[in-house]
Amino acid sequence: MSGIVAAHGPFDPREGERMLDRLAHRGPDGQGSHALDHAWLGHTRLAVVDLAGGAQPLRDSTGTYWLVGDGEIYNHARLRRQLEQRGHVFRSRADQESALHLIEADGLAALSRLWGMFAFAGADTDGHFFAARDTMGIAPLYWVRHDDTTVFASELKAFDPQRRADVEPFPPGHVWTPEGGLAPFRVLADTTPATLPDTPSDEEPTEAVLSAIRESLIGAVERLLEADVPVGALLSGGLDSSLVTAIAARHAHRAGKRFPTFAVGRQDSADLVAARQVAEALGTDHHERVYTDDELIDWVPEVIRVIESFDPSLVHSSVPNLLVSKLAARSVKVVLIGEGADELFAGYGYYGEIDSGAELHQELLSTIEGLHIGGLQRVDRVAGATGLEARTPFLDLDVVELGLSLPAQWKLSGDRPEKWLLRKAFEGWLPDRLLWRPKEQFGQGTGAGDVLGSYYASTVSEEEFEAERGALDPPLRTREEVAYYRLFQRELTGVDPEHLIGRFAGW
Repeated sequence: MSGIVAAHGPFDPREGERMLDRLAHRGPDGQGSHALDHAWLGHTRLAVVDLAGGAQPLRDSTGTYWLVGDGEIYNHARLRRQLEQRGHVFRSRADQESALHLIEADGLAALSRLWGMFAFAGADTDGHFFAARDTMGIAPLYWVRHDDTTVFASELKAFDPQRRADVEPFPPGHVWTPEGGLAPFRVLADTTPATLPDTPSDEEPTEAVLSAIRESLIGAVERLLEADVPVGALLSGGLDSSLVTAIAARHAHRAGKRFPTFAVGRQDSADLVAARQVAEALGTDHHERVYTDDELIDWVPEVIRVIESFDPSLVHSSVPNLLVSKLAARSVKVVLIGEGADELFAGYGYYGEIDSGAELHQELLSTIEGLHIGGLQRVDRVAGATGLEARTPFLDLDVVELGLSLPAQWKLSGDRPEKWLLRKAFEGWLPDRLLWRPKEQFGQGTGAGDVLGSYYASTVSEEEFEAERGALDPPLRTREEVAYYRLFQRELTGVDPEHLIGRFAGW
């Protein structure tokens, strides 16, 4: 994860430098900026591809086109070959330079050809400017419009306090220009369903369907293993991270290597034990971080500052996530994680209350579209705070398009375990006791949820809860959430949370 700051219109470069300083944690490998007459571009870099030559802002060979970006373009090598055949001269091996030249050659419509996670801002010496964000919203981007100036940044905390009240999330799959305003280039509603065998939805999925699910995820994992730095996985012991690890471990074994995995939890917590069993079964190079209850409690203020949220379910998972990421950062620079499987294959408990395929599909689509201000916000911020890049194979567009094209009736739990379709597709990849292990939320499986819920609820009296719960609409739900909201207000002064902070409905 890197950090970007950009502005179009009148803008004081000193404000840009202050914003970059607040994003220094996202880019320990370098910082740069460039001012044009109508725009300012700034970048803090986490080097994953072209470690020596990929510093940003990027520019073309003539100094006409400039770009700053966060994320990774996974099809950059193919795009580069095509652009070099058309006469484009590249200055580095950086994946995002392919995006710079592609947009220079074919305009902003070419954004739909980029495969990966990205947030960009670009400008040229002729007065043009644009900002764009990937379809899933994996890479973060926020913006604020004041008079004739529009300012962009990777995190809420980057903005000066006087701007924060008007900051909004930049919508995924959209591009903005001063001339044309905000326009979609590729959103989920535009995705083309994958071609599957003609199987009636009221019948069991065929082996061809299961094979399509399996091959799609294998392809995504193997693409995301490509990097110029060491890659590992955060392994919770749950289904999603275990499947990602199983694919990556097989890939590493073919190359004669052991794949690094990292797990966290209280002593003998369910997730820690399960992760240990998965690692042993797959032969990974496994590392553990055991924490105490007091450590969990003490890390919460820092976690709320990092993740820029006060949602209890997000806090419960973010504290162990931050600790395991700190452990992983000692050995690797990229981690694979299992985020997105629950939203594609109906893994959360409240999905089990839905008995209509059409209703379930709409709920899954809604939660996927909201990930960028929920679970993905945790993924990004924790990785950014620890010098890691987190990659999400289940949110690869191939996997998402396939998952959304499957009949939702197949995802209804009924009397079967949640995500049974995904489990069925990967039979034989894990021992059955691990493949069919019942789901636990990450914060619960690590032991964090109970500890944090009990302690932080005790810091707010019932009278205080009744007096403060109406501060937001919808109201704060518990004494614990009030405690987190107080910390959020202290850490992110001036931010308006009602339209910026996702709150998990299933909590």
